[in-house]
Amino acid sequence: MTETPAKPTAKKAATKTATKTATKTATKTATKTTTATKTTTAARKTTAEKAPAKKTAAAKPAAAKKTTAKKAPAKATAKKAAPARKPESRVAMVRRARRINRELAELYPYAHPELDFGNPFELLVATVLSAQTTDLRVNQTTPRLFAVCPTPEDMAAIPPEQLEELIRPTGFFRAKAKSLIGLSTALRDRFGGEVPGRLEDLVTLPGVGRKTANVVLGNAFGVPGITVDTHFGRLARRFGWTTAQDAEKVEADVAEIFPKSEWTMLSHRVVFHGRRVCHSRKPACGACPVAPLCPSYGEGETDPEKAKKLLKYELGGQPGQRLKPPADYPGQPALPLAAS
Repeated sequence: MTETPAKPTAKKAATKTATKTATKTATKTATKTTTATKTTTAARKTTAEKAPAKKTAAAKPAAAKKTTAKKAPAKATAKKAAPARKPESRVAMVRRARRINRELAELYPYAHPELDFGNPFELLVATVLSAQTTDLRVNQTTPRLFAVCPTPEDMAAIPPEQLEELIRPTGFFRAKAKSLIGLSTALRDRFGGEVPGRLEDLVTLPGVGRKTANVVLGNAFGVPGITVDTHFGRLARRFGWTTAQDAEKVEADVAEIFPKSEWTMLSHRVVFHGRRVCHSRKPACGACPVAPLCPSYGEGETDPEKAKKLLKYELGGQPGQRLKPPADYPGQPALPLAAS
């Protein structure tokens, strides 16, 4: 018997063993490779996830810097802001107000009503015409008017169209003509053609309010009164005498500060100052003699040389508003309407 077939069996067994060993080795290698790959991927993910955190952390200082940069101007502004004024007592305000009045009296010893008039009726008519226009334009208009209508009786009888034409330069001539005819008729019929010397009577006339009545009483009858026009009201608020906007309230507030004997001249001085120095839009603060006493100093031009250029009328070397000013007026008379 031969044993030759056994050899192939041994070979097969050897082959099987080799194959198994190779397979196990390959599997182990593959497993190691996969594990390594997973580890690498996981490491990359972790790095990727950590990166934004670093970025955010890095961004924080930048954001902080920006916030600081934004806050910086606010600090600068706070440094520049003027210190708050200490509250002023009532007594201190009254003393300061009266000092302002004395200073204005020295500056304007010639203060006067800036309407030309020869009697109470002329002053009453001129004051009614002065609404919404300048005293200069009224003074340029009234000579012709009083040549035609010298008395209340004459004005009450004039045709409205003729009166309108005479007062046209003052503006709002239709409404003003109606008031003038109405008050002239009332003077003729109720007061014997005379202008009454009492506030209670004057304010019953058409077109006559407290301001007009006080102008007439103070300057034609010598009865003290405070004239609150736009200039007076503006300065009274700038000086800190009142905070009111209503003319009657301003009058009442100011009347409590000054003695009655000063009311009429105080009105002239304050109005003079408002027209010449303390203007509505561009006050000449740098040329104002009462600036140290004014809580509103700085609202206008503070440079002295520039402020001087803002002065008006006699302080600015220009004609005044009256064609016939008082003898002590230091400026030039205004020109007639035709020449202006």
